[in-house]
Amino acid sequence: MSQADVTAVDFWFDPQCPWAWIASRWIHEVKEQRALTVRWHVMSLAVLNEGRDVPRRYREGLGLGPVRVCVAAGQKYGPEVLERLYTELGNRYHHEKAPKDRATLKAALTAAGLDPGLAAAMESEEYDTALRASHRAGMDQVGYDVGTPVIAVDGNAFFGPVVTPVPRGEAAAKLWDGVLLVTATDGFFELKRTRDRKPVFD
Repeated sequence: MSQADVTAVDFWFDPQCPWAWIASRWIHEVKEQRALTVRWHVMSLAVLNEGRDVPRRYREGLGLGPVRVCVAAGQKYGPEVLERLYTELGNRYHHEKAPKDRATLKAALTAAGLDPGLAAAMESEEYDTALRASHRAGMDQVGYDVGTPVIAVDGNAFFGPVVTPVPRGEAAAKLWDGVLLVTATDGFFELKRTRDRKPVFD
């Protein structure tokens, strides 16, 4: 297979978002069925909701810490490490229900083969300029009234999909094909129905 036959996909995530986590695992399933290469980028729900009237419990569940650590890791090792760091963080946050504290960040960094000292970045503003630039790079393509994930492919960007549980196997590929078909339609903006279940991570 030539490189021209491989579809490049850009995926923006906040590691704290359960819906982005499910979508990221779906993308991994799609990679088993379709020729994709995925580039991972950070965005921040905390940044997205600055100045917005959101429930206090929701706001308290967000933070810049995990995203800052992802940015720090990407700067030290290169953006290719984001995939495995995100996997380690996502497993801890969403499956193990680990706290979003420094100890969890250190454990994820260590498991990803990265410097656990990067966990100190969670409390540093040093990475915020790069964080916000990555955030804007994704959100500017879809607008600021959506969330995470943001996916871009072949010049077409969209929010979502918001789905649970993770589609597997051929079902994952069929959803991918359908999402691309719908979102590539000129003038298409939205399909939506009210969520009636919580994220399922199994």
